[in-house]
Amino acid sequence: MRFTTRGKYGLLLMVDLARNLGQGPIPLKSIAERQKLSERYLEQLVLDLRKAGLEKSVRGSQGGYTLAKSPEEINVGDVIRVLEGPIAPVECENQMDKDCCSNTDFCINREVWVKIRDSINDVVDSISLADLLSGRDNEQEKIKIL
Repeated sequence: MRFTTRGKYGLLLMVDLARNLGQGPIPLKSIAERQKLSERYLEQLVLDLRKAGLEKSVRGSQGGYTLAKSPEEINVGDVIRVLEGPIAPVECENQMDKDCCSNTDFCINREVWVKIRDSINDVVDSISLADLLSGRDNEQEKIKIL
């Protein structure tokens, strides 16, 4: 299973917004510069994130983007699912319909794929943006001490 740049860059975008929470709306241009990403590409991502209720935008000369929820309320899985779609190692486990495959009822491998899917979902759903920030802050503190 491989995530695309949509998920990777979208997560960078959301962590940047979380890191700058409380500073008012953040222009996409400044996020793109800090993260060394294309502003035009980020524009595409924020549309989906806004539709999903994860970020909000403020128009005008002092406008920009901010999180729609607290960093503790947004997890990695939320961001990835919005930008990448359902998390599943194989296509048949990507669909909610149990009848997606004629072999579903007797597929020997199905249990393995379900366990892999559930494990990945458990991990990404257990990590919030706040967790990512606190981990990063702890690493920065360790570097300063050394």
